[in-house]
Amino acid sequence: MTTTVPHDPPTALPGPVPGDLLVAVRGRQVLVDGALRPATLHVADGRVVGVGAFDDPAEGPVLTAPDHAYVLPGVVDTHVHVNEPGRTAWEGFASATRAAALGGVTTLVDMPLNSIPPTTTTHGLAAKRRAATGQLSVDVALWGGAVPGNLDDLRPLWDAGVMGFKCFLSPSGVDEFPPLGPAGFEAALRTVAAFDGLVIVHAEDPAVLDAAPVRPGGAYRDFVASRPHEAETAAIARVVAGARATGCRVHVLHLSSARALDLLADARAEGLPVTVETCPHYLTFDAEAIPDASPAHKCCPPIRDAGNREALWDGLRSGVVDVVVTDHSPATAAEKLRGDGDLQQAWGGVAGLQVGFQAVVHGALARGIDIPQVSRWMSTSTADLVGLTHKGRLTPGADADVLVLDPRVPLHVDVRTLAHRNPISAYDGLALSASVTATVLRGRVVARDGAVTAGTGRLLSRT
Repeated sequence: MTTTVPHDPPTALPGPVPGDLLVAVRGRQVLVDGALRPATLHVADGRVVGVGAFDDPAEGPVLTAPDHAYVLPGVVDTHVHVNEPGRTAWEGFASATRAAALGGVTTLVDMPLNSIPPTTTTHGLAAKRRAATGQLSVDVALWGGAVPGNLDDLRPLWDAGVMGFKCFLSPSGVDEFPPLGPAGFEAALRTVAAFDGLVIVHAEDPAVLDAAPVRPGGAYRDFVASRPHEAETAAIARVVAGARATGCRVHVLHLSSARALDLLADARAEGLPVTVETCPHYLTFDAEAIPDASPAHKCCPPIRDAGNREALWDGLRSGVVDVVVTDHSPATAAEKLRGDGDLQQAWGGVAGLQVGFQAVVHGALARGIDIPQVSRWMSTSTADLVGLTHKGRLTPGADADVLVLDPRVPLHVDVRTLAHRNPISAYDGLALSASVTATVLRGRVVARDGAVTAGTGRLLSRT
């Protein structure tokens, strides 16, 4: 089934339409082996089977990008909250994967909350897989969860194919996914280390949060003060210490505070198995420019000041920060607007799945960072993080997952035309310098000129 989602109309590309199965993708700027060059990607059985010259012959449907456009591997977004089953009114697999396809995301990894049941048992995993079946426009993998009392569930979840295990060190915001205390966190690390799994951590320290000033109201500076830098730095110190004590691979989620960069760099220099991500909203916005009483910008940890934002960009340049992911975390208007502008009551989360890649490209180009580097942060390195090494690269044997990025088609973000379920997003009104004009999943066109082909995505498993 093909549906059309309204959005800024790109310059129409000649050739295949959504649903068509390609034999080749060609362009003058194709990202191959880390560099842009003219090339033809030959496709068969959903995979890249060869990389040839631009004028290579191909028998069958061929997607040819405009000469000025970029042909890049599809984005692999390892931090997405789909919320189905249980909170499908917040998002859902159908709407989330349509938005992903339109934004060049060909693979996403769904978080174990805020679905009901959460993905903390094999029963919850089975419920998630049933809910996703038949609804996917892109490929989807699943995280498991580590919560108090489910140590015995971790190995069965790993054997069933989850990518790793998310935990919180402070309250998650939903009762069915409580945080791990210090003893529970170390026990989870030791359990997961025994089978060389991965633990991904929402790193904010509950004691620091409890001691921070909480002022009801809409002042954004007051909300930031309630989630101070120290909440992140203290929690990340505990994560690093846990990796040192147990040898478990750990990944710090949605780094907001640049004050933790030195701590993370030291952990890397020590040889500890610690990686870290940041998000497009932390790289795009700054606290001083966020209007008060704007729940669309509320997230935890919070968006901080402009100097902090630039330091995060520096952390990416230096390699301390490994990947960029959206942390797409939408909710209903009732949840986002709860409290009538009181940011302490509103649900925290930024909806950015459809525009995150384009926002990072825009910010990177403004800072002299090239598009291949953005692709490494958001496609290759994210795929490697979760072991999906057949994703996130345009090389023989890899899945033929491709996006076309057109710098002559600016994107004017209008939240009313985005495909995610609820029309609330911090990116509303932004003018971005390029658009994703086509997305290809395993050789099939899944999004083009606002049309999306549903039912083409697959559920992926680590095993």
